[in-house]
Amino acid sequence: MFIMTIHLNCYSSQAADLIIERSQTPKARPDQTNLVFGTVFTDHMLTIEWTSTGGWEEPHIKPFDNLSLHPACSAMHYAVQLFEGMKAYRDADDKVRLFRPMLNMNRMAKSAQRACLPAFDKAELVECIKKLIQLDQEWVPKSNSASLYIRPTFLGTEPSLGVKKPSRALLYVILSPVGSYFSTGAKPVSLWADSKYVRAWKGGTGDCKMGGNYGASIYAQYEAVDYGCQQVLWLYGDDHQITEVGTMNVFLFWTNEEGEEELSTPPLDGVILPGITRQSILELTRKWGEFKVCERHLTMADLCCALKERRVKEMFGSGTACVVSPVGRILYQGENLHIPCQEDGPQLASRLMKELTDIQLCWAGLWVLCVCRYLVWPYR
Repeated sequence: MFIMTIHLNCYSSQAADLIIERSQTPKARPDQTNLVFGTVFTDHMLTIEWTSTGGWEEPHIKPFDNLSLHPACSAMHYAVQLFEGMKAYRDADDKVRLFRPMLNMNRMAKSAQRACLPAFDKAELVECIKKLIQLDQEWVPKSNSASLYIRPTFLGTEPSLGVKKPSRALLYVILSPVGSYFSTGAKPVSLWADSKYVRAWKGGTGDCKMGGNYGASIYAQYEAVDYGCQQVLWLYGDDHQITEVGTMNVFLFWTNEEGEEELSTPPLDGVILPGITRQSILELTRKWGEFKVCERHLTMADLCCALKERRVKEMFGSGTACVVSPVGRILYQGENLHIPCQEDGPQLASRLMKELTDIQLCWAGLWVLCVCRYLVWPYR
């Protein structure tokens, strides 16, 4: 591992122009043992406004508050909106660390281009986010099972009803201390697989992190609950390709058709969101070199055949919110497909969860950026 130490005063123009307005009414910290995902927010937020005539204004950290938007705002009417999801962690030495933030910035920039929102300086935004976290660092949970969720959001604030590129935009960041994403914790989730609804399609925006992708999935999510399942296994095409699990990327650990032990995940073909945890899992397991790791199309027919022939070892979802979440059951065409979770053999989901958590808490030291005390940027 090679590291480089960067001092906190090394900022270029935009971050150097940051205006900080401290809250005069700090809130009480929540109970870290009972954090419900995304319901409690810190004392401050970051806002940066943009206009087509003036460009980006000075970034502003201010007390957490409601936004004021024009009623004709393009984000409201035409979903000119996107967001990101990142986390900060407190390690054993009481340092606060970000996990691969530039990957989030790269994805955010791609989503912004697709939404016709203005380009932004990715490194400068990370610097501003670091300042926000430094200000609210006491909100970062002192727990191995909790973290600080970071939600950068980008809105078109065009004050007219014309369907066009926005002439105004708002980029803001809010922070929320969080525990486990699922109320069941690390227990295997159950999935409803049905081609009735489609999460994304080729040529669409499934590979961008836009709010509309998620809002349109809520109805199917509640139908999954009606069928006794926790999440939707999203299928695509007449051959029922497996794409994503709820809001997560999906992995299958199995013995493939050629008898090889293989970890598979769908390829980034425009339908799949390029998850940061997904990429990290692929990089980790390829580095291990213990089994074949590939990006390939998987269908429900492939899965059903492999289950019948007892070739499935594990199946799990991955994402920033949950990290790694094992799958225990899939309801498909009226039949419950039981996915091995605790049978003999390598427990890959648990191993990956531990490995990624160790990295995020800097026990292993890869891929993290230390926000407070000093900064560490690892090279690979």
